[in-house]
Amino acid sequence: MRSLPLALTLFSLPALAIAADWNTRADDKPLSVAELREQLVGNTLIFFDNGRSVYSANGEYSYTYGEGGTWLGHYELKEDGIACTTFVTGSTRCDLIVHSGARLTLITEDRMRFPIRDITPTE
Repeated sequence: MRSLPLALTLFSLPALAIAADWNTRADDKPLSVAELREQLVGNTLIFFDNGRSVYSANGEYSYTYGEGGTWLGHYELKEDGIACTTFVTGSTRCDLIVHSGARLTLITEDRMRFPIRDITPTE
């Protein structure tokens, strides 16, 4: 019976380690899975550099740089505001989406923050 608390502690360590790696601020609030679905699926996220992330309802993802060039892949929405993408190149990346004040901000695994300027329905 003594091993149960230890097992639970060890089981929860990866989640704690992931959370500690993000470049979050005191007022950042990660989105729930339902909020992620509402904000991302079927929408285009437009960043201040005019880059655009599209999260299609069928699970396809695309990111188009403001000056052109597109990355394609498939995404999966996870708990605690995390959206993970597997690109057609085989590389993967997870992003944390948070409410940061009055706007949404995307935080990459390498701690870069990208405020979202606008969210529009994908045509």
